[in-house]
Amino acid sequence: MKESKVAKKAPAASKASRKAKAPAEEAEAPEPKEAKETKPSRSRKKAEGASGNTLVVVESPAKAKTIKKYLGARYTVKASVGHIMDLPKSKIGVDVENGFEPVYEVIKGKVKVVAELKAAAKNASMVLIATDPDREGEAIAWHVREQIKRTKVPSQRILFNEITKKAIQEAIAKPLELNRSLYDAQQARRVLDRLVGYQISPILWKKVRRGLSAGRVQSVAVRLVVEREKEIAAFVPVEYWSIEADLAADLPPQFRAKLIKLDGEKVELPSEQVTSPLVEQLKKLPFTVAKVDKKERRRNAPAPFITSKLQQEAANKLGFTAKKTMTLSQRLYEGVELGEEGQIALITYMRTDSVRLSPEAVTVVRGYIEQRFGKDYLPAEPVVFKTKKSAQDAHEAIRPTSIDYPPEKVQPHLERDMYRLYELIWNRFVACQMVPAVFDQTTADIEAGGAAALRDAAAKPRSFLFRATGQILKFPGYLAVYGAEVPTEPEAGAEKMEGDDEEKGDIARQLPPLAQGQRLQLVQIVHEQHFTQPPPRFNEASLVKELEEDGIGRPSTYAAILSTIQDKEYVEKKEGRFYPTELGKVVTELLLSAFPNVMDVSFTARMEEELDEVEEGKMDWVKVLDEFYGPFKKTLAAAEEQMRDVKREEKPTDLACEKCGSPMVIKWGRMGRFLACSGYPECKNTKDFIEKDGKIQVVEDIPTDEVCPTCSKPMINKRGRFGRFLACSDYPACKTTRPITLKGVPCPDCGGGLAERKTRFGKSFYGCVNYPNCKFAAWDRPIPGPCPQCGKPYLLAKYSKREGPYIACPDKECGYRREAPEPGAATEGQPAA
Repeated sequence: MKESKVAKKAPAASKASRKAKAPAEEAEAPEPKEAKETKPSRSRKKAEGASGNTLVVVESPAKAKTIKKYLGARYTVKASVGHIMDLPKSKIGVDVENGFEPVYEVIKGKVKVVAELKAAAKNASMVLIATDPDREGEAIAWHVREQIKRTKVPSQRILFNEITKKAIQEAIAKPLELNRSLYDAQQARRVLDRLVGYQISPILWKKVRRGLSAGRVQSVAVRLVVEREKEIAAFVPVEYWSIEADLAADLPPQFRAKLIKLDGEKVELPSEQVTSPLVEQLKKLPFTVAKVDKKERRRNAPAPFITSKLQQEAANKLGFTAKKTMTLSQRLYEGVELGEEGQIALITYMRTDSVRLSPEAVTVVRGYIEQRFGKDYLPAEPVVFKTKKSAQDAHEAIRPTSIDYPPEKVQPHLERDMYRLYELIWNRFVACQMVPAVFDQTTADIEAGGAAALRDAAAKPRSFLFRATGQILKFPGYLAVYGAEVPTEPEAGAEKMEGDDEEKGDIARQLPPLAQGQRLQLVQIVHEQHFTQPPPRFNEASLVKELEEDGIGRPSTYAAILSTIQDKEYVEKKEGRFYPTELGKVVTELLLSAFPNVMDVSFTARMEEELDEVEEGKMDWVKVLDEFYGPFKKTLAAAEEQMRDVKREEKPTDLACEKCGSPMVIKWGRMGRFLACSGYPECKNTKDFIEKDGKIQVVEDIPTDEVCPTCSKPMINKRGRFGRFLACSDYPACKTTRPITLKGVPCPDCGGGLAERKTRFGKSFYGCVNYPNCKFAAWDRPIPGPCPQCGKPYLLAKYSKREGPYIACPDKECGYRREAPEPGAATEGQPAA
C-alpha cells in the first residue's frame, strides 16, 4: 500500500537574508559571540499558561532517551528519526526558473512519525527543537516547524554541543529563533547536489549504463583516486644507492651513521659502479668525530580532535574506516548505557572543524592532570590552539563530556571498538593540555679520511662526511598519556619538534658518549640499492587528508563521500588502499571532458567556500546557485550530443569465440565490461573476464554442488545482465536457471530461499525465489541468526546516511541493533551525490 506524499514548498527566504553581509576581514577567526537570549513572545507567554507539556524534538531515539533522563515530567521528548522531508526521488524537485525554489515532500516511511509529532505538538504548550547544531540539524528543525505550524503552538530552537544536564538546562533557559542562514546553506548544498546529480546521471545512463551516478563532490573524489593511479602507472623508478657505516666508540652501544656529503657536496650515488669503489676506499680509512651537537628538543602536544583528524587518527591507529569512526562517535555523542547510571552521552558533538575548548572543560582537565600526574606535567597557563581561518568555530573540539568517565570506568559497558575510539578521544583531550615531551638529541658528524685519506697519485683526495643522530626521552610530558612512541608523520605540524631536520636521521636511536676528535672503530660498511617509489595509493586517512587540504567537501561529509564512491563501484579497496575500477576510470574520463568545471578541484573548493559564506550570512544562496547554474546548463546541453557513447563501443581482442570462431570484443553492459562475440546477433556468446598486467583472462563459469531439478545435471554459477545466477550445465539442451539463495536465511513468509535481485535501474534488493507465488521483498540484506532480543529468525544489514552501517532487527518495535563490522549494506541510494 503506497503512502501519500505531502508536497511542501520551501519557506521563501526573507529579503534581509538575500542581502550579502560583508563584515571586515579579520586576521584570525574571531571567538564566537554569545547567543542573545530571545524574549518570550506573547504567544509563548500565552502558551506557557496552558496545561500541556513542553515538547522537545530531537533526531534519534537514542538522543531522546539520553535527554529525557535530564528533564522532568513537564517535558515530552520525541524523535524525528532523521530527516522528515526531502526533495522527491522521482523528479528533480527544484524550480530553476523561480529562484531555485525546492519542493519538499514528507519522506516515504516518515508519514507516521510526522503524524506523531503533530499530535504531540497539538497537546503541548511549547515546542523546543533540539536537533544537532549543524546544517543538517537546522534543516530538520525548519521542516519540523513547517509540519507543526498549523497547531499554532509556538516553537523555538535550543542548541547544545554536549548532551549533559548542565548543557541542556542552559539551552532551555536561552532558547533561540531558527537560523535562516544555516538553513539556506543546507538548502543550497542540497539543491546544488540535486541539480548536478539528477541532470548528469541520466546522461551516464544513456552513454554507459543505467544506475550510474555523478555528484558534485563524489566525482571529484573519484578523480583524485583515478589520477593517483595514472601517476603510479606513469612512474619510472630511478635507481640510487646509500652507504652507511656501523661504528663503535669506547663505550656501547654500537651505532650506524649515514654518508651525507662527498667532497663537501650532497652525496649522489646513482649506481653500483659509482658506489662500490667508494665502499672499498672507505674500508681503509680512519673514522673520526668531527663535531658533536647536543640540544634539548621539545615535542608539543597535538591539538584536540576535529572531525577530519579523528577520522585520520582512527584509521591510522585503530584501522577504522571514516564511516565506522563517525558511526561510533555518533553513538558516543547520543548516549550509551552505563549500567545503573543509565544512558550517558560520553563525548561532545563530533562534527566540528574547531580546536576551541570551553574554559570550563580546560579548567577541569587541568585539575585532573595535576591530581593524576603531578604539577610537572601541567603547563603554567592553559594551552590554546589556533583554529584555521576556514573553520566555522561554532562548536568545540571533540572531547569527553565529563572527566568522571575515564576509559577504564566505562570499558565494561562499551563494545570493544567503541571503547577504543573513546579511549583515543579521551587521551587526546587530556594530552592537549599537558606540557611538551622533552628529548635530549645528539647529532654527530663523522669524517672518514680527511688529511689521512689514502689515495694513489692519480686520484683526487676524497672527503667523506657521515652523520648519526640519537635521541633519548628526558621527560615524557604529554607522551605519558598519548602514546610513548615518536610519530613518524606529525599531524600538520602539531607534533613537530623544534629544530627537526630531514638530515637528522633516526631520532629514536641512542648514541654512545662521543667527543670531538675521537677515533672510532669501523665495524662494517653497508651499501644498499634503492629505487625511487611512486606516490602511494590513498588509504582512508590519506584520502580524507587530501579532501581536507583541497577543500573538497567538509569534515561532516568525508565519511559519506568515501562510502559513496565504493558503493557506486567507482573505486574498490584492496588491503586498505583505494584502487579505481574500470568503471571509475571511464566515468571520470567522460565527466572531465564534458564537465571540466564540475570536475575541477579548485572550482569545487570555491563552491564549498561560498556555501560557508551563505552560512555566515555573507552571501545569498540563490545568487550562488544562479552563478553556478548558468554555465552548467550550457555544458549540460553540449554533453548530451558530444559525450562518447561507451555502450556502443567495441574494443577488439585477440580472442576467438569458441562457438563460431569470430573475434571476441569488449563491450559495456549493466554489470560492467564483458567479452562478447562480434558475430552478434547470430552468435550470442558472452564471457566474463579480468585484465591482469594488460592481458585478458577469461573467467570461466564456476562449478557448484547444486543439481539441476529438471535434468539432474550439475548447475554452474554464471553471470548475467542482473548479476550472478545458477544455470544448468547442459544448456542449451536444458535451459533451467534459478537465483543464488542466501545461506541460512529462509523466506520469513513461505520458508523458501531468499536471493539477491536487481531492479531495472541496477539497485539491489532481496526477494523470495518462489515469486510470484510469494512476494516477500526487502531492500536490506537479511543476516542469518535470530534476534537476541525478540527471537525474530533473522536480522537485517541496514544503512543510514547519518549513522552508517549497522545490524538491526526487522521488527521496529523490538528496536535491537548493533554495530556492523564494515560498510557495505544495501542502501536506498539516489543519483545525487
